[in-house]
Amino acid sequence: MTELEKGPRGQRRGRGARERILSASQQLFREQGINGTGMDQLCAVAEVSKRTLYQHFAGKDDLIAEGLRRFDPGILPEVFDRTDLTPRERLLAVFDIHAPLCPFIAAAVEIQDPGHPARVLARDYKKAFAARLTDTAREAGATDPEQLGEQLALLLDGASARSRVLNTEAFTTAAAIAVVLVDNAIPTAVTPAPAPTPAGASAV
Repeated sequence: MTELEKGPRGQRRGRGARERILSASQQLFREQGINGTGMDQLCAVAEVSKRTLYQHFAGKDDLIAEGLRRFDPGILPEVFDRTDLTPRERLLAVFDIHAPLCPFIAAAVEIQDPGHPARVLARDYKKAFAARLTDTAREAGATDPEQLGEQLALLLDGASARSRVLNTEAFTTAAAIAVVLVDNAIPTAVTPAPAPTPAGASAV
């Protein structure tokens, strides 16, 4: 039988303390930033004692990194792994489902140390995301899939950053730009011109 622990308000809590801590950290980091979130506040929102928090996580750095690991481990499989969409449709569907407030960008902005685990995770994720875009662009027949993948990745990050700064929806505009980029990068099939009719022959 699992030992229960008491939260700061005296309620008896169970095995869900770790998940509550993670959920609270993700909520607070998203709403008020990493640097603006204190451990006392985090404990209050998660309804755990500070002792319990440190039993599960060594500190805020561990919480940041674990939250990023869980955010999108499969690199948007709900879009890239769909077989009911064409590669072109998958490239554009990314703009319908991509999170407007990207926690990887937020972590990279707030954390100065390039060797911090969260910065490393953010860098690796962004590279992996661009690679999936590039692979899909190659499937779609893009003449320069690396360029298209990088363009779409940059467009997504720009829309995410703009949404965060201005607290407004930027993905509708980004999606419209993506259509132009994709259509310009993927050549359409050219219908062969009819062969000229030989002189003296009647056209059928």
